[in-house]
Amino acid sequence: MLFLAPSLLTIVFLGIYIRRIHNAAASQRALALQSLKTKDASRRKFIGFFHPYCNAGGGGERVLWTAVAFLQRTRPDVISVVYSGDTDATKEEIIEKVKARFDITLAPESLHFVFLQSRWLVEDSAWPRFTLLGQSLGSMYLGWEAITKFVPDLFIDTMGYAFTFHVVAWLTGISIGAYVHYPTISTDMLARVESRRTTYANSSAITSSPLLSRGKLLYYRFFMYHYARALRCASFLMVNSSWTKKHVDAVLAHSDPLLDALHTPLVLLGGIARSFVHVFALPFPTHTHATPKEATIVYPPCDTLALARLPLEPRGALLLSLAQFRPEKDHAAQVHAMAALLAAHPEHRAHARLVLVGGVRNAGDAARVDELRALAEGLGVADRVEIVVNAPYPRILELLGEASAGLNTMVDEHFGINVVEFMAAGVIPIVHASGGPLNDIVVPIDGRRTGFHATDPEGFARAMHEVLVMPAAERLAMRERARARATVTFSEKAFEEAWTGSGWVQWL
Repeated sequence: MLFLAPSLLTIVFLGIYIRRIHNAAASQRALALQSLKTKDASRRKFIGFFHPYCNAGGGGERVLWTAVAFLQRTRPDVISVVYSGDTDATKEEIIEKVKARFDITLAPESLHFVFLQSRWLVEDSAWPRFTLLGQSLGSMYLGWEAITKFVPDLFIDTMGYAFTFHVVAWLTGISIGAYVHYPTISTDMLARVESRRTTYANSSAITSSPLLSRGKLLYYRFFMYHYARALRCASFLMVNSSWTKKHVDAVLAHSDPLLDALHTPLVLLGGIARSFVHVFALPFPTHTHATPKEATIVYPPCDTLALARLPLEPRGALLLSLAQFRPEKDHAAQVHAMAALLAAHPEHRAHARLVLVGGVRNAGDAARVDELRALAEGLGVADRVEIVVNAPYPRILELLGEASAGLNTMVDEHFGINVVEFMAAGVIPIVHASGGPLNDIVVPIDGRRTGFHATDPEGFARAMHEVLVMPAAERLAMRERARARATVTFSEKAFEEAWTGSGWVQWL
């Protein structure tokens, strides 16, 4: 029995530590309510939104802030708590940026921020090797920091850090939910490694070596197993597209008998420890957990009403890109496409221009912007390519009102809220033939196209040329179809209805 002593002592100390977290929760809530000058404090519920990059200004942030604003309008008993790593901004500055970028008005009296100091642990730059594993472990520490600073009644991850679920479940016992924009790992990723195909996440150093490819495949297998276990900690899961739903549902159903057998001792010990902790350490009853069998599609919101007011004609020869400067967005392909367009059709050089608009989150994003400028210079198209960083919402509206076509070159884009913005604004979308843009957004209406699909820079260049030379009447009809698709299917109202229909409220 002596060999069990260390484990028993660990469980006891963990129980004591969890009791301390919950004892501190009451004072944390009291301080939050005091800072918000809230009345009827005893009737308030707290929903925690885990979104470390809440001030980034991208499509994921629009989802977050639309959900918060909807709760503020419809649930006056709820206080939204946002766990943010944006320590360089104040609450007031974040609210102002949300208004400027998305035209969303937030009520400060029912919005509380918990600022996190450890966000660097989920940065790409912190984990040059074993990035998925490193960021996931880093997110667990970040989740620990979040939950020890404030324990909500319901924890919702809106950014894709599923490994925080283990921490939240162990330390609090509260219900957990998520809005998943993109699975951290998918069967497609495993297939790319197995086929030794080079991508931004699978370097040529790996693909050129059978041994390294085999090792990475085993690493992905191990990671997939634990990602599935993390997702099953949630009580409800919302996803942004049919592509994401397909992959998340596959992860939920994923099984690996060999890894199950290897993990059996740990699972048994963990079950015993958790039972003890939840019986003796938690000061109030926890919710009964039910793993969702499948995810619910909740299409992201787009300000389609404001964008639909933009005139469809006239438009110039402006080719527009709206996307954060992250590696997976593949802005370089857009610059190559512009070079291919001008090489094949030099008559466009006098008028056509490509404008890349996006948010910069960190030094890595800033470096990518510099690389794109250098690429445009090297390809001889620097005079026809403009890069706009962290543009305010009025400037984005102005560009959307001028553009003829909008580019999205990301492979397996989970949804593509920027594509919806293009279509609502009357900008003809040219998107990669994969993921949400292919299956959910740029789809025909009554057999007639609402945009174009491509797979390489040359294909994008051909589509860009076709938009620029298309007869005016045909171009206008395509814009009208694209706008109709966007305003009906992807409006804020449709998002709010689907968010309500997801059943999240039963877990509050």
